[in-house]
Amino acid sequence: MLGLYLLYTKKHLSFSALRKLVSDRVLKYEDTRQEGKVEYSLHDCCQSVFAMMFFQDPSINAFQLRLQEKRQLNNLKTMFNVNAIPQSTQLRTAVDNIPSTEIELLFSDFYRPLQRGKQLELLEFMDGKYLIPLDGVQYFSSNNISCKCCLEKNHKNGETTYSHQVVAATIVCPGIRQIIPFAPEPIQNIDGSTKQDCEINAGKRIIKKIRSTHPKMKIIITGDGLYSKQPFIDKLKQNRMSFILVAKPTDHALLYQWFSEFHQMRETRQLTIYDQKGRRHFYEWANNIPLNGTKNADNVNYFEYTIFKGHKVNYHNSWVTDITITQDNIIQLVKGGRARWKIENEAFNTLKNQGYHLEHNFGHGEKYLSYNLLLFNFLAFFMHQIFELSDRLYQKCRSKFTSRKDYWNQLRYTIRILIFPSFESLLKFIIDPENGIPP
Repeated sequence: MLGLYLLYTKKHLSFSALRKLVSDRVLKYEDTRQEGKVEYSLHDCCQSVFAMMFFQDPSINAFQLRLQEKRQLNNLKTMFNVNAIPQSTQLRTAVDNIPSTEIELLFSDFYRPLQRGKQLELLEFMDGKYLIPLDGVQYFSSNNISCKCCLEKNHKNGETTYSHQVVAATIVCPGIRQIIPFAPEPIQNIDGSTKQDCEINAGKRIIKKIRSTHPKMKIIITGDGLYSKQPFIDKLKQNRMSFILVAKPTDHALLYQWFSEFHQMRETRQLTIYDQKGRRHFYEWANNIPLNGTKNADNVNYFEYTIFKGHKVNYHNSWVTDITITQDNIIQLVKGGRARWKIENEAFNTLKNQGYHLEHNFGHGEKYLSYNLLLFNFLAFFMHQIFELSDRLYQKCRSKFTSRKDYWNQLRYTIRILIFPSFESLLKFIIDPENGIPP
């Protein structure tokens, strides 16, 4: 028992502190609903949505059904400071009207204590820089439900598919499972635009947004071959960001021709390492090669990485970077290039398949509802990642369960039958139920 109560977290990163950041931000939102018809405060609506995402409820209706139980209602009051539980229709209407840019500010609110307490430094990739992969993901698709922000795809059979997509950005570090998300950028149709939005344009917007909210952060952007084109690299330079971007020979014919000629003249640099499994890791690179054949093309640094098992190629990929490649940093650069998959594995896969119900239609609305609900979902994921990095009590409780789903299922079941004065009290009870509910 003594060991349990010696467990602690940084006070500024505790559940109570982060939950208060959400409350403080939401209380600043302008309520545009008609006076006299407002039955539930905007604060209670937003905190209810956040609580639903935090405890990974599968739907708003299921969440509302559970809240009819007195114990569940009391836990929402003690943990999330919710005074009155909104009905699902009124909750959706309230959240639908909040400009998404207001909710996005919560991500910066969460970053500040992470940086102040030096916890973010755990994820530094190289030379004080943070590695940030970009990738697009779809979270809603329907042939019937749509709003003015939906992307549209017309099919030959006359049907139209409506969808919502975002470009996500997260801080990752090879060897560390946890990732820290930024506010995503919606890929959406905008009033007055005759062209559909696309991932690359959303990518340009999100790097500008990241630089605006984190003006001093040293950043390396990584991404797939979609991003290794001159216009996007120009945007990275404008925003003072380095890059490690996939560059396939089929997409960069002139670049690869230069590299091939350097290789034939033996002017490339190479490194070979054998691992304990007998595989050969082959690195080859050349600095200062034109990205393409245009007049104003940048010179970039190109590198390849191949894993051989005997004579068989097990893996091969190639990248461009603005970082000068040396024998001392080539292995780390390859790790950075390969780490772009962490946004797919640690973020999207977790959000889709580990209880966050990313692709579930929690509600569509007429204005901002679909994207706002996604933001609260990402924010709950952000909070959980902070706990996994810094909260020893949370970590000890989580270690009792083999899967993330089992863990959150247990938490949801427990708050249905018992009332807790705080989230920390709930965790302590899960760890050691024999001693009752801690104060």
